[in-house]
Amino acid sequence: MKNSSTPLWDRTLRRIRRIWPLGDPGKLKHLIDTELPDGDLQLLRNKINACLQGQGGEVSARARAAELGETYLVLNREGRRRFLELLAREYDVDNAAVEEAITRRRESVDSFELQKHTLELRNLLEPPRTKLLRQFNELEEGVKFLVDLRAELIPWTRENPALKALDQDVYRLLSSWFDVGFLDLQRITWRSPATLLEKLTEYEAVHAIRSWSDLKNRLRDDRRCFAYFHPRMPDEPLIFVEVALVSGISNNINNLLDEKAPVGNPEKADTAIFYSISNCQAGLSGVSFGNFLIKRVVRDLVSKLPNLKTFSTLSPIPGFVKWLQKNPDNITFSEQEHAAIQLLNDNGTTGISLSSILENTTNSDSKTIRKILEPALMGLCARYLLTAQHGQRALDRVAHFHLSNGARIERLNWAADLSENGIGQSAGMMVNYLYNLPDIEKNHEAYTGHGEITISSAVRKLLKNSSNR
Repeated sequence: MKNSSTPLWDRTLRRIRRIWPLGDPGKLKHLIDTELPDGDLQLLRNKINACLQGQGGEVSARARAAELGETYLVLNREGRRRFLELLAREYDVDNAAVEEAITRRRESVDSFELQKHTLELRNLLEPPRTKLLRQFNELEEGVKFLVDLRAELIPWTRENPALKALDQDVYRLLSSWFDVGFLDLQRITWRSPATLLEKLTEYEAVHAIRSWSDLKNRLRDDRRCFAYFHPRMPDEPLIFVEVALVSGISNNINNLLDEKAPVGNPEKADTAIFYSISNCQAGLSGVSFGNFLIKRVVRDLVSKLPNLKTFSTLSPIPGFVKWLQKNPDNITFSEQEHAAIQLLNDNGTTGISLSSILENTTNSDSKTIRKILEPALMGLCARYLLTAQHGQRALDRVAHFHLSNGARIERLNWAADLSENGIGQSAGMMVNYLYNLPDIEKNHEAYTGHGEITISSAVRKLLKNSSNR
């Protein structure tokens, strides 16, 4: 049968087979079909029940957990989905037992009995599968196994609501294990292990790393890269941030990534620009530690480079063009501006595209269109960042992240990212979020408590001009 395994699981399987005390994988495949048909479900139940019963010593328990994990890994994608559905369906909370415990608790006659039945109820409310999941934590690479398992589980929760409860069980365990107090902040340099550098290239989600020379440029003397690591996943970054040490707030990503640009002196830099933040583990979605990362990095930079006074981002605006296209009523352009805005939907079929206009600064026609397009799009982008919301939170996910951390919207930058992705998602614009250290907590409270967004006078002027059109 065709095995529809993903590269994620291929890597996990190879890594775990080197470490876990497994038997013959071929034997497991022979015992259980890779698609886990109905006829093989009882074999799986037997393995799960053996783990939950916990007979024997610690070595036996680990061997059973390792064998169950191996069983999961040798299944194909359909088999793994059926494995998780079995956990969700048959190893959930015993509702009848819970109701009986509630009745006993309600009928308690004294505080001692109340406490006894409260503890009983608390234990019953934890599904048996949670104990099973915890057993993987005892295995080397077991935490990474669960992180990768959840990465595959999350998309299936949209198709099968029963899997949502299982996902929450895994999420709660990972949230407690990945508390920021357990994490280690490390600086990554060009002298870091090659395997780690390869992972940076793989996980970079904002500005793709094109080559080894591009990566080396991002790790030169006037650059910094920091990542969080977990002691149970020492070779796997959880999240990392790339920083440029410069003079003044940067307004163009191409300049920061220019491999031919001269190397600056970090001791003389007055500004740290956070230009890329990438989450590395899809299975840790919803586990919050990114908000602590910037603050930790700022403290580290200040302690080593006291000349740094300004801390800012140069960030993408990933939802702007999509918002603009989905909300035509927000477009209050003149006839000329309406014609120009069509370039956002044009792929160059007419011979004129937004990318060609932004990149061609000498052509007279491009200059004319830019003169019309720039103030209109800048104003609309300010309106998007400040008024497009989901409840009390900014609709733009990058904006929400930085505003939650206490930043203010400092400046919009025209033609700041001329990459295909930059033009496609934000019409080539980027934004600076400023972390003014004395105001961080105040800004954080205003945004998280009341949805209030702190902005500079320059951004307020853009918004006012846009509203007056």
